[in-house]
Amino acid sequence: MALTATVYHLPVSLSDVDRSVYESLDLRLARHPSETMRYLLTRLVAYCLSYEDGISFSKGGLSSTDEPPISIRDATGLLVAWIDVGLPSADRLHKAAKAAQRVSLFTTVEEGQLQRQARERPIHKIEQIEVFRIAPSFFDELEPKVSRHTKLDVLRSDGTLYVTVDGATLEAPIEKLSLQANP
Repeated sequence: MALTATVYHLPVSLSDVDRSVYESLDLRLARHPSETMRYLLTRLVAYCLSYEDGISFSKGGLSSTDEPPISIRDATGLLVAWIDVGLPSADRLHKAAKAAQRVSLFTTVEEGQLQRQARERPIHKIEQIEVFRIAPSFFDELEPKVSRHTKLDVLRSDGTLYVTVDGATLEAPIEKLSLQANP
């Protein structure tokens, strides 16, 4: 018998001061049985920090290699942004950069490891791929506070992420990294 996804209902009050985005989101995230909680929470943060009209989670879930975990499409359905999570392969990033006008990656992985992965093959417009790293320890602290029905306040201000759950506020800097090694 195949395991099914667990659905998380996460109301989010989003205040992205850096981008002047303020929204109340009523999110439902399906957690695939093979998905770690850290990955799910990274997807959640990526969605919030990329929020704009046309954003959506992948319909195919983690098993779909042909689509990003999060995408932004314009009114015509054209893929505007491919938003990936974790440590995607160089092939996947190359495909993303060819498919979308904008590519972003949200990760907990160290810059050196990302750059080694990116050197596996040429990546289209590698210099334009935005990489945002949040320390794994932030998600380790957040994980025990999030259940299937948790309300979160997500705030980004001056490049720092703040998440408040049940009166406790966690914070972490959002590092902007490059997939290209410095010469």
